[in-house]
Amino acid sequence: MGKEELPVCPVATTVGLIGNIWKLLIMRNLLTGTQRFNELSKTIPGISQKVLTENLRSMEADGIVIRTAYPEVPPRVEYRLSELGESMRPIIFAMESWGVTYLEEMKKNDFR
Repeated sequence: MGKEELPVCPVATTVGLIGNIWKLLIMRNLLTGTQRFNELSKTIPGISQKVLTENLRSMEADGIVIRTAYPEVPPRVEYRLSELGESMRPIIFAMESWGVTYLEEMKKNDFR
């Protein structure tokens, strides 16, 4: 059975929209407010400009991020979460809470 033949799964849809580390880190940053490209780049260690650009474009196409370009010299572009992106706030916070608990449990039990 091919991917296109699989039944629609809401969990898989959500994971598809935010399911890579870069998108999650971009969302984490944008949950604090509007940011410019360079701000995002500096606060996400290890992300290349190409990967940041690709993920922002994908998130914009999916309706999660809004890109605003200002006609100034030099050009200024800002990114913020759309209403749809903001609606994912509880999901991201739940993931963060679970991650903190997991890391504490691993540390307590001396797992690596």
